[in-house]
Amino acid sequence: MAGVEMDPELARNLFEEGATLVLLGVPEGTELGIDYKTWQVGPRFRGVKMIPPGLHFLHCSASNRQGQGGETGPRTGVFLCLKPRDVLLAHWDSTEEDLNFSASQNEEEVARVRAGLRDLDRFLGPYPYDVLRKWVSLTDRVTQEVVQNLQPLSGKICAFADVIPELSLPHTQDRVQQNLPRNDTECQSMKEGLERLPKMKLREGTELRFSEIPKQNYPEGATPAQITQCSMDLSYALNCLLERYYKQDPLKILGELQFAFVCFLIGNVYEGFEHWKQLLNLLCRSEDAIQRQRDLYLNLITVLFHQLGEIPPDFFVDIVSKDNFLTSTLQEFFMFASSPGVDHGLRKRAVKFKAHLTKKFRWDFEMDPDDCAPVVVELPEGVVQD
Repeated sequence: MAGVEMDPELARNLFEEGATLVLLGVPEGTELGIDYKTWQVGPRFRGVKMIPPGLHFLHCSASNRQGQGGETGPRTGVFLCLKPRDVLLAHWDSTEEDLNFSASQNEEEVARVRAGLRDLDRFLGPYPYDVLRKWVSLTDRVTQEVVQNLQPLSGKICAFADVIPELSLPHTQDRVQQNLPRNDTECQSMKEGLERLPKMKLREGTELRFSEIPKQNYPEGATPAQITQCSMDLSYALNCLLERYYKQDPLKILGELQFAFVCFLIGNVYEGFEHWKQLLNLLCRSEDAIQRQRDLYLNLITVLFHQLGEIPPDFFVDIVSKDNFLTSTLQEFFMFASSPGVDHGLRKRAVKFKAHLTKKFRWDFEMDPDDCAPVVVELPEGVVQD
């Protein structure tokens, strides 16, 4: 874990006020990181010092150093809300191949570690201050309350879902009673083979607790015209979500948007990406809300500006359809944001944001989508069409 050069005065302040993570027993070669930086642990590593107070994401991946190419396992992480001069203690759990913070509940052990920090200092790597600005820009709306509400009850963010069978059916007779195929017969088709696989569910306490996106975009008893309108303008569904989860402060939905994005970008949790897409779709396709929720959408643009700066331009392009979901979603947002009924400041900010994205990613927000347009097929060189 290499040191990071920083201003001496800043270093002194962080040494006095910064938090410390003492991480004992982490095997050499383990991939470990905090926030936006990742390292491979060396033989002398005992933790991280000079951590700025606030929200941080500690993550690690066990490494098979004997394996070909030093393969690493799936990433697991935990959000930490650190106070000035905090000392958190964790031991490596070789069975789970993860850090166990239960030692931080032992006040005597933590007190001994705190008293010996000077001796531990040479084994502690400094927080990578060069990534702090980027990290804060991605999480400035993720409060401790947001983390507590959305993270799994286990407290761990896992790249791979921890799943277990819905039913425990170890014996053939058990499967017969559930009308499932027997294990001792040959599969006659792919469908039959899939049916034999046990149905799985997430282990209780390991699932991310995101807000539930409304499955119905329109109110009960809506007329056909209202259903059509609510399908084109998702404001009703957005308002239902805000009323249920963020009634006191609608802007807190942006904290969930950031939380989902970080879970995907740094935690490698694909579910985070899917939820981020769904939330963004709901926000961008709500014409009435854009006119009424000025502050929400001004801040949404800021959040997206920082998020989209961290991903390659072609990331969102579907390899089959070549359709960039983000350009089509933002195209509707920019169209709604240009309406005369929208606040002048928001309209102006949206125009600047669209120009920025057009220049940086070369995304075309002006082309009218036309599903009925003919498809032009380019023939390979040397092929002559009759």
